[in-house]
Amino acid sequence: MVYRIVLLLLTSVLPFSATQAGDAVSFIDTSFENASPLDWQLDDAGVVQIQLLYDHERSSPNRAAGHWHFRLEGEPSSTVEVQLNNFHNVWNGRPGSCVSEDTITYLSVDGQQWEPSELDFIPGGNAVRMRVTLSTQGELYIARLPPYRISDLKRLIDSIRNHPHVSIEPIGESVQGRSLEIIRIGHDDAPHRVFLRGRAHPWEPGGNWVLDGMIRFLTEDSPQAKACLDVFSVSILPMANMDGVANGRTRFNMRGMDLNRNWNAPADPVLAPENAALETWLESELAQNRRPHLAIELHNDESGKLHIARPEEVLLDRYLERMMRLESLLRENTWFREGPTSSSFKNSGTLGEGWLTRYGIDAVVHELNANRIEGLDDYPRPEHWQLYGRQLCDVFVKYFE
Repeated sequence: MVYRIVLLLLTSVLPFSATQAGDAVSFIDTSFENASPLDWQLDDAGVVQIQLLYDHERSSPNRAAGHWHFRLEGEPSSTVEVQLNNFHNVWNGRPGSCVSEDTITYLSVDGQQWEPSELDFIPGGNAVRMRVTLSTQGELYIARLPPYRISDLKRLIDSIRNHPHVSIEPIGESVQGRSLEIIRIGHDDAPHRVFLRGRAHPWEPGGNWVLDGMIRFLTEDSPQAKACLDVFSVSILPMANMDGVANGRTRFNMRGMDLNRNWNAPADPVLAPENAALETWLESELAQNRRPHLAIELHNDESGKLHIARPEEVLLDRYLERMMRLESLLRENTWFREGPTSSSFKNSGTLGEGWLTRYGIDAVVHELNANRIEGLDDYPRPEHWQLYGRQLCDVFVKYFE
């Protein structure tokens, strides 16, 4: 069952009119952390028309608007109709859209507890509509996915900073000067090493929730966590595009660079300091004989597949055997069921392909379905993704056996 509205106060269906809509909405607030840039107005029918603002890739036709996060303010308990526009995106040089008839949104009274809600897809206008009811305080938060913000990450890091098996290593800064940190969990002499990165694209918080669950599990004082850390250590860059997250962007960094592209060549430290910092860190690890045995890049999309690299310049047989085994373990030991994985996927320049071709590291891009978790037959929630982070630890143990 789809939850259209948050709590009982959001479930009522009230008579709707243009006069009511005009009276109901006094402001759309985007002043808070991770809020999306937008323009808005009421049309003649009283519908709140929201124009999302694109972010653009440098030297490319690519543009993206897929993140929305804002707060409606107005008459308490009033019902309004909202339309989101500007999904005529372009990526990889081709027109497309990041919304469909399967796309959902999330609603919250307080900006912390979120419930999924259906949308009405408008194919011709490449837009979506929703009918929502403001809280008894006259507010309602609306977001594409349950947000994971820089403040959430900071609270997590502060909670584990003094853990005996955790080290926090600054590796550089973002375009706007935000500190990028690698979270390392485990023992220096662990026989295997895993690297994970999340949030290269700011609209995709699922990876952050997965990493949050993994980090919390591995820092528990439990026999299960200790057994995992006897097998592997993890190094995590949890939020690659921190500027984009802070500013409510969709895909690119603040200088128009896609941080999951161009890994087939050295990173530009001016245009993509986030990737340059990670590249420097990785090459330092290699110099110290600490090569990752497995690297996973976490994303959200509307399919939720595992994207296994197939670059032409690499002998792939053994790599593909290992990745097929990884996929099997995911299907056996987690809720992951999406697929089937493409046998011909190629996307030159992703971290998955770049780290494999340039450094010989087994790397893969893992999408998380933003609309529905097939293995749970449910809409994605933070606790589902956190559970997946815990389950991944079991997968790693079995993968390295």
